Amino acid sequence: MTHYVVRAVDRADPETIAALRGAGVATGHEAAGRIGLLGPAIRARQSGVVIAGPAITVSCPPGDNLMIHAAVEVCRPGDVLVVTTTSPSTDGMFGDLLATSLMAHGVVGLVIDAGVRDLAALREMGFPVWSRAVHAQGTMKAGPGSVNIPVVAAGQIVRPGDIVVGDDDGVLALPAARGPEVAAAAARRLASEDAKRERLAAGTLGLDMYDLRPLLAALGVEYVDRLPEAMA
Repeated sequence: MTHYVVRAVDRADPETIAALRGAGVATGHEAAGRIGLLGPAIRARQSGVVIAGPAITVSCPPGDNLMIHAAVEVCRPGDVLVVTTTSPSTDGMFGDLLATSLMAHGVVGLVIDAGVRDLAALREMGFPVWSRAVHAQGTMKAGPGSVNIPVVAAGQIVRPGDIVVGDDDGVLALPAARGPEVAAAAARRLASEDAKRERLAAGTLGLDMYDLRPLLAALGVEYVDRLPEAMA
């Protein structure tokens, strides 16, 4: 089997990435037509952090982080490293030393479908990670893999250069070509949500704002003051 380290990555423009960072995962997911969301097994390991950037993808053998080291060389400022393994693994493949290296090259965060360790140090450093597990089990540097090939993380395909957004709600990966369209839709959605938020804060019921009363009636939902005696 041939393994590759692909140097060239087509990255989205910074304005589009910034707009999707501002929108966040949930709004971006809805604006994109509910595509691109990684499964909930990959979780934020810090609170209140939002990142977005082009994906640098890594495929590793389980329990081996050699290819993460190889990937650092092709990373550019603003990138997000997305690491997967060729079979399921929760080993701690990433810690504070690799984070130090990535930070020196301007990488803004890590998404890994495996484990991380040195979590307290990572939080203190301010290097954000989203991972399947936190596990102190160490790894080797012995097996070949590939950098910047399509990978699957938590059930979602991620391609090199995809726009990856991460926050407390999870991780979203979108094709770079769809970035401007999704960013524009997300901006419209945010404006609409602001208006709805004002109405809800003023006391308007969601039933009325979304005109849901006819739907309840069509579904056979009845309003009564008390349950019929037979059901009480």
